Amino acid sequence: MTHDVISVRSLPDYELLVSFEDGEQRRFSVKPYLGFPAYQPLAEPSRFTAAHVFNGTVAWPGDIDISPDTLYIAGERLNPANS
Repeated sequence: MTHDVISVRSLPDYELLVSFEDGEQRRFSVKPYLGFPAYQPLAEPSRFTAAHVFNGTVAWPGDIDISPDTLYIAGERLNPANS
């Protein structure tokens, strides 16, 4: 089941702090994705820090986004849901 993103904050070193509708909070590194053409523009810090929530996921200007499933599954869990 896909969990919608409800908030995102850009962190140093191309990481995101992502909060989901189920109460989970995860830290996700975008660094491994910067080599892919679709994500290369995010290597510019000012573009990376423009991360925002759009339609339940994280997006950036220029029609760049990332699947909420990827953020949830590959993100480092920071707190247990509903604790």
